Amino acid sequence: MRFSAFVALVMALPVIVACSSSVGPVDGSPAPKVSTTVSSEYQIGPGDNLQIFVYEAPTLSTSVPVRPDGRISMPLVPDIIAAGKTPTQLSKDVAEVLKMYVKDPNVSVIVHSFNGTFDRQIRVIGEATQPMSLPYSDHMTVLDVMIAAKGLTKYAAGNSAVIVRRVGDKQNTIKLRLSDLLRDGDVSQNVEMQPGDTLIIPQTFF
Repeated sequence: MRFSAFVALVMALPVIVACSSSVGPVDGSPAPKVSTTVSSEYQIGPGDNLQIFVYEAPTLSTSVPVRPDGRISMPLVPDIIAAGKTPTQLSKDVAEVLKMYVKDPNVSVIVHSFNGTFDRQIRVIGEATQPMSLPYSDHMTVLDVMIAAKGLTKYAAGNSAVIVRRVGDKQNTIKLRLSDLLRDGDVSQNVEMQPGDTLIIPQTFF
């Protein structure tokens, strides 16, 4: 089977991205959010959904969203910053507040849906079938991103695509031949993405 046919088949079927979330078939229906496996270094971001367990205190355990201001509210902890912290860090901060009410609180934080901080999201704009932003995961490649974005539109100038990457105070541009990757199997174009990358796919002029 030619690589291009294989890619088309993969993009037409639900693709397991990580955990239990998947990208739906190319049928015009909205794709669900792509989830990533959370490591101990994952930084919580606005829009994440958190499950907070307080051992032997079920009335304090709760499921909460991270508000746009990066904060959460839960019983006895009405307002605490969550964004930018790892689940472990947030667990310790919540436990510290609960010490005023609970003896030796044991707190666990589990992230159930992932957006991550804005500077760690991957953005796809231009002539993708579904322009989007998605959370970065370790070793994510351009092909992973294009599967999530459901490929190119018929107007895409895929071989003129670029990745815009910020390194410190500088902004680098990486040229990318997406059409060669998706249609001809040129795996040399399947580069690894970095947190905060923006993939720009221009429109063809003919």
